Amino acid sequence: MKTQKPSPKALKKSLEILTETYPDWRTELTYESPFQLIIAVILSAQCTDAQVNKTTPALFKKSPTAEKMAKAPLRDLEKLVHSCGFYHMKAKAILKTSQSILEKFDGEVPGTLEELVTLAGVGRKTASVVLNQAFDVPAIAVDTHVARVSQRLGWAKSKDPVKIEFELRELLPEEWWTRANGTMILHGRRICSAKKPKCPECPLAKYCASYPIV
Repeated sequence: MKTQKPSPKALKKSLEILTETYPDWRTELTYESPFQLIIAVILSAQCTDAQVNKTTPALFKKSPTAEKMAKAPLRDLEKLVHSCGFYHMKAKAILKTSQSILEKFDGEVPGTLEELVTLAGVGRKTASVVLNQAFDVPAIAVDTHVARVSQRLGWAKSKDPVKIEFELRELLPEEWWTRANGTMILHGRRICSAKKPKCPECPLAKYCASYPIV
């Protein structure tokens, strides 16, 4: 298996292919504000975006803002997010995050990574999703799909999400961060799956350091 980093020409071509293949690269989560996006991302852990989108309408109808969510009874939140799995943990995270936004930032979601990661329940991945989707700030959120795809392509060597983030930040032009992030997620879901990647169908096969995956 080839392990070298891609050439600038191969990298540029790969990014173009990803964008052409996945023009719908923005998040599939539905939301109406940065706050609602944070909550949706918390719910999406080990849960499909489709299921989260079925859950959030009722949740946001009752508590559309940090102020209202912070006052919601924990048991009520658990019932509302039960279908997303790990509902005890997620309900507590939602409550803590909402209270933290209310107490630290007067109910408004901050727009920098440094501020976002100070919120209870918000790590670098969630913060980066909010930055690149809600605020159009270049950022890379490393989930399991981004980690897998970037490793297979030869763009990253580390297994640690934070280290992968910095490898990608160094490799990719900043103007591509958000698009690359979104397209890698979709590529991981639709073609480059963990157990049975569809290598013969992959438009990046020519540029993949791991092709064919056996």
